[in-house]
Amino acid sequence: MKITQAEFIISAVKPHQYPEDALPEIALAGRSNVGKSSLINKLILRKNLARTSSQPGKTQQLNYYRVNELIYLVDFPGYGYAKVSKTQRAQFGEMIERYIRDREPLKLQLLVIDIRHEPSQLDQQMYKWLKHYEVPTCIVATKADKIPKSKWDKHIKMIKQTLETDPSDSVVLFSSELGIGREQLWEVITEAIAT
Repeated sequence: MKITQAEFIISAVKPHQYPEDALPEIALAGRSNVGKSSLINKLILRKNLARTSSQPGKTQQLNYYRVNELIYLVDFPGYGYAKVSKTQRAQFGEMIERYIRDREPLKLQLLVIDIRHEPSQLDQQMYKWLKHYEVPTCIVATKADKIPKSKWDKHIKMIKQTLETDPSDSVVLFSSELGIGREQLWEVITEAIAT
C-alpha cells in the first residue's frame, strides 16, 4: 500500500471515545517490548509516529492511528509488564476484551510475537480469546533480523505449535529494521478489509 497520510488520532479508554466514522480497524496486541510501535512505524513508513519507548508498559490506552483516511491501526497496551499494578492489569484486560468482543469495525487482529521466544502464557491466552470471539487473526513474528535466516522456519514452527494456530490464520515474518514482511502484511490487511 502506498502511504499518503498517517496521523495519530486519539488515545481511548472507553468505547464512547472510539472514533465513530466506521473505518475498518486493524488492532495490534502483544507483550510489552515486542515491537508494536516499531511495526506500526515501519508499516506507515514513518520514523516515530507511534512512540517507541525503552520503558515497557508505556501504552496504557488504545492508540488510534488513521492511515490514508482508509483504516485505523489500533495499538493495544502491551501485556505482561511486571511494574503495572494488578488493578491496572485487570483494567487493561477488561478494556481489551470489551474491544475485541464488541467492536464492529475490527476487521483483523495482529498478534505480535517476538520470533526469538516461545509465545508466553499471555500470548497463548490472547490467541485463545481471539479464537473464542471469532476475530480474524494474523500472527506477526517480529525481530526476524535478530536471528539467522536459517532459523526462521524453526522459530515460526515453534510459534505455531505453542499457540496451536488455526491453519486459516496467516503468519507473517517481520523485521522493522530491514522492512522484511511489510508488503506481505499490507496484503493480509488489505484482504481483511475487503472481506
